[in-house]
Amino acid sequence: MKLSPDKIQKIAVFRALQLGDMLCAIPAVRALRHAYPDAEITLIGLPWAAEFVKRFSGYFDRFIHFPGYPGLPEQPYNEKAFELFLQRVQNEQFDLVLQMQGNGTFVNPMVHEFNAKNTAGFYSKKSYVDSDLFMPYPDYGHEIERLLSLVEYLGIPSQGTYLEFPVNSKDEDDFNRLLLPLAYHKYVIVHPGSRSTSRQWPPQYFAALADYSIEQGYTVVITGTKDEIDVTREVMKCMSHPAIDLTGQTNLGAVAVLIRNAFALISNCTGVSHIASAVKTRSIVISLDGEPQRWAPLNKQLHRTIDWAKTQDYNVVLNEAKSLIRDRS
Repeated sequence: MKLSPDKIQKIAVFRALQLGDMLCAIPAVRALRHAYPDAEITLIGLPWAAEFVKRFSGYFDRFIHFPGYPGLPEQPYNEKAFELFLQRVQNEQFDLVLQMQGNGTFVNPMVHEFNAKNTAGFYSKKSYVDSDLFMPYPDYGHEIERLLSLVEYLGIPSQGTYLEFPVNSKDEDDFNRLLLPLAYHKYVIVHPGSRSTSRQWPPQYFAALADYSIEQGYTVVITGTKDEIDVTREVMKCMSHPAIDLTGQTNLGAVAVLIRNAFALISNCTGVSHIASAVKTRSIVISLDGEPQRWAPLNKQLHRTIDWAKTQDYNVVLNEAKSLIRDRS
């Protein structure tokens, strides 16, 4: 390894992104933990990720809230909050900071201000860093493999590309309290929401797939956050058969149990599709971002991804659903 474990006791991983992005980083963090088993690993991320760190306590020890930075769209930039954050991070005196946010165009100058003993990450033509701990950003391949390429560049062996989503007893209790009339592997989840409406498949198509699933003998459960109630209601309005509506009624842990116990998940390419990949539940994933090679689940047999940007044909998606059910039979 380029950095000896006896010299690296405090590590910070900078990745201030959403759920799906964070789940795709777990294989790289798993390799990092395996290489530095005694080090303290801190995630620097968005506020919601404090719970993510608790869930992945086997890989992360601490969490530091990142308050935003110019050029990063995930949250507004607050100059005063950033000054306090930077002072805190500098006082930590990390032995290693890993920039795992992306190609570094906006954040490479920032992470060097953390004043860590060593800083590693990606760079692009616009964010070049003259250091043997930085590598050119691989603008190709799956997100999991891109992030793994960084730790492998540092001489850290991969521990596999598989995803994880630990489910605990509280998650089970939260799920059981819903008192859902569901039989194991006898229901299909339809999750039509997305953070961006431009990445949402039309509600009438979700409704048609939901009706098809019901006609094949499955119960259908509609899921989404409170903010996604408009699209989930539209799906149910377009359906010919009744479904169970859980919009806004579940936390992340209960959703994970729900997905784990389902026959299949039908969704846009969002965080829930990565949970399905982690818990090995079949899925139909409609990709509207034009990057299925980067974000689609790696197991092509268990998970069927349709690149809607190239093939806008409902029958293609329906045939994948038929194939998934047929393969199970």
